[in-house]
Amino acid sequence: MQPITRTEDLAALCSRLKEAEFITVDTEFLRDNTYYPKLCLVQVADDEGAHAIDPLADGIDLTPMFELFSDPGVLKVMHACRQDMEIFSILMDTLPAPIFDTQVAAMVCGFGDSVGYETLVSKITRAQLDKSARYTDWSKRPLSDTQLNYALGDVTHLRAIYRKLSSELEQTGRTSWVEEEMAILKDPNLYRVDPAEAWHRLKVRTNKPRFLGLLKELAAWRELQAQERDLPRSRVAKDETLFEIAAHPPKDEVTLDRIRGIPKGFSRSRAGKTLLEAIEAGMNIPEKDLPHVERAKPRPATPPMADLLKVLLKIKCQDARVAPRMVANAQDIENWAAEPHIDIPALHGWRREIFGADALKLMAGTLALTARKGDIDVVELEEEEEA
Repeated sequence: MQPITRTEDLAALCSRLKEAEFITVDTEFLRDNTYYPKLCLVQVADDEGAHAIDPLADGIDLTPMFELFSDPGVLKVMHACRQDMEIFSILMDTLPAPIFDTQVAAMVCGFGDSVGYETLVSKITRAQLDKSARYTDWSKRPLSDTQLNYALGDVTHLRAIYRKLSSELEQTGRTSWVEEEMAILKDPNLYRVDPAEAWHRLKVRTNKPRFLGLLKELAAWRELQAQERDLPRSRVAKDETLFEIAAHPPKDEVTLDRIRGIPKGFSRSRAGKTLLEAIEAGMNIPEKDLPHVERAKPRPATPPMADLLKVLLKIKCQDARVAPRMVANAQDIENWAAEPHIDIPALHGWRREIFGADALKLMAGTLALTARKGDIDVVELEEEEEA
């Protein structure tokens, strides 16, 4: 068993796969020591077989594979594909399309929240996966037969899973539900990190405008450094170091080098000079342009109505055989119960049909939940006529 390592072999494979109705796709990657995920293996399969493509092979050109993944005539089937899409968003000029995520489809088909691939393999194909190579180092060569068997298992069973789920979606009229979720996954902005917005990822305990202005510049500096040097953010500077600098901004190289978490002599490096420039930029932000964060208000007690809505959500989703998380999350329901005028996704489209419409009736008092024979029923109430 050998992975594809030559461009001509890859081109021949991709030429054949372009004739397929759909292909299954998975990746193996590492990102422990890098900012960007390092693609180490790509697995593809159609009805004729499964293949491993080695993107680390000397001289291989992945263009034929990228052209296949962007071919509108070939459906790309993946499981929990967000990380795979992130990788391809970096390597390709566009994102793979069209796509079908079996995890999303399984949630729509009643397999539960965020169902794993191994669970689907077991329930749909009755097969058992060999996971002995799950934590292997995919960057080392040569790859063993055990590694390749493990990797190909992630696309071989996916064929049967796709057929089962797509058939059920068609029978139940829910294909458009999954397509709606796929449109979100195909948005390139989902996979882009804007350095100017990186400070929002930090858990800030103060709302002092100048501190926040400095932190915004520091987080942007770190993000750019991590991207340029392809290092994890924490290897450039830890969050605590950014907080310390923002709280006590150094005025020169000497005071910068005294900050805990800054290596000795760092200020004299190119990165150190750009850090000092970021500090200066943060100090020079006009008062009116400084970022502002509202101090977190004490969270009010969950309204009793939220508890009723959650029960209704569970009942309606059980009846519809769809994972509750696909319809509404707990935070949405709690916010809505506290402020009924706000808008939430559950009030639109197919989510409204399953839950939103009845939820509005429950909140209006024209629908009730009642216990009967050890279970809970949903009961429509007659509206009282005005005298």
